[in-house]
Amino acid sequence: MASWLTLVSLLVLLPGAASAPPRGAAGAQAWEPASPELLRPARFALETYNRGRVAEMRAVLGAVSGRVRQAGRGSLYSLKATLLEPPCNDPVMCQLPVSEKTLLCTFEVLDELGKHTLLRRDCGPVATKIADDKNGTFGSFFPLLNPLPQNFYMKMVSLFKDFITTYNRTYETEEEAQRRMSIFINNMVQAQRIQALDRGTAQYGVTKFSDLTEEEFRTIYLNPLLKEGLGKEMHPAKPVDDPAPPEWDWRNKGAVTEVKNQGMCGSCWAFSVTGNVEGQWFLKQGDLLSLSEQELVDCDTLDKACMGGLPSNAYSAIKTLGGLETEDDYSYHGHLQTCSFSAEKVKVYINDSVELSKDEQKLAAWLANKGPVSIAINAFGMQFYRRGISRPLRLLCSPWFIDHAVLLVGYGNRSDVPFWAIKNSWGTDWGEEGYYYLHRGSGACGVNVMASSAVVN
Repeated sequence: MASWLTLVSLLVLLPGAASAPPRGAAGAQAWEPASPELLRPARFALETYNRGRVAEMRAVLGAVSGRVRQAGRGSLYSLKATLLEPPCNDPVMCQLPVSEKTLLCTFEVLDELGKHTLLRRDCGPVATKIADDKNGTFGSFFPLLNPLPQNFYMKMVSLFKDFITTYNRTYETEEEAQRRMSIFINNMVQAQRIQALDRGTAQYGVTKFSDLTEEEFRTIYLNPLLKEGLGKEMHPAKPVDDPAPPEWDWRNKGAVTEVKNQGMCGSCWAFSVTGNVEGQWFLKQGDLLSLSEQELVDCDTLDKACMGGLPSNAYSAIKTLGGLETEDDYSYHGHLQTCSFSAEKVKVYINDSVELSKDEQKLAAWLANKGPVSIAINAFGMQFYRRGISRPLRLLCSPWFIDHAVLLVGYGNRSDVPFWAIKNSWGTDWGEEGYYYLHRGSGACGVNVMASSAVVN
C-alpha cells in the first residue's frame, strides 16, 4: 500500500488529479471528436432526450466526443455532448441558480445489430464552455455552496485513511492510491452538495462506494435497462378496497429475509424480484425461504445478467423455468455462470405477475394488504447515503430516470416525516443496515413508476 507520507506529498496535485479509468474499460478507444460513427448514437440519444417535448422546447445537439468498445454482439458508445436547450419558463423546474441553457451530457448507447438502446443519460446545466471533465459531469451540476477551508485537504487525508481501514481497501500502486484519494475527495465535496440540497433528514458522506467515480458506481451497481421500461407486459393488479393504515412494516411480520449483497454485479433486478417472491410465498404458504438470485442471473435469457434486467422479464423467466431454487441449493456468486437450474430442487413457484398502481396511497394500501413490492427508483445520492429520510429535489431525482431495482417493505413516519422503507441489495454495511428510507409523497424518485408483484395462488 502507498505510504501516507507519499500521499500527503501528492496533495498539491489533487485539484488537477485525473479520475481513475472506469473498471472494465480495457480495450476502449480514447475520447475523440465526433465522427459519423459517433454522431449516429448521439442523435439517437438526443431523440430520446427530446421524446415527449413540444417542438419549441426540444434541445439541439452541440459538440460531441466519445469512444466505443465492443460489448457482446454489439458496440457500446460512451459519449459526451453539449445540448442547447430553449430557456426554461417554469419557476418550479428553474429553481437552481443556473442561467445558461447549455447542458453537458454523458450518454451510453448500446448498438446491437443496428438497434440502439440508451443505457445511461446524465445531464446538468453548465456554462456554454464545456467544463473540465476531471471532476465528472455531476460536479458541474451544482454551484460550490461554501468556500473550502484551508485545512480541508489535510482533513480529507485523515478521512480517507479511516475509510481505507473501515472498508479494508488496498491499492496495488501509489499512483492508484493517489487517484482513489482524489476521487474520494471530490466525492466528499459532492456529498456536501447533496446534503445541502436535500429537504429531508438524510445524512450523506463516507460510504463503501466513496472511492469510486460516478461512472464506475453506475456501471457496476446500477441498472441502466430500467430506464427503457420495456419488458414483458403484466396485467394491472386488482386494487385493494381498504384504505392504507397509517404505517406498515413487513419486517415485523416475518415476510422479509435478511439484507443480501449483489456485489460488483448489476443484478439488483434479480434481488428485487426474489425479495418480492419470498414475501408472496411466505404469505401464502407460511414459509420464509431465501431464494436464489443466481438462478435468475444465469438462466433468465430475457435479461442481461450483471448488465441489468427488468423485473417483469424475471417473473416471466421464473414461470418458464418452473420456479426458484433456494439460496442454499443455488448460491450467489455475483457473475454470469452456466445455467445449472434443477427442476427437482425447485422450492417456490409463481402463477403470474401484476403491475401495481402509480397512486402512492393505493400502492401503500396494496403493500399493507398483499406483501412487499418490487420497485425501481432513481438512485440519485445513494452512493453517499448513510441514514435518515432522503428527499432530493424532484429536478435532481426525476421519477422517469429510474436505474435501480429494490424491495419496498413498508412505510411510516419519523418525527412527522413520511417515508418508504426500502430493502436494498448492497449489504448491511451500507445505509441503515442495508435499508434506504425515501420520502413518501409526490412519486419520490420514481418509487411508484414500476411497482410490481408476483402472484402465488
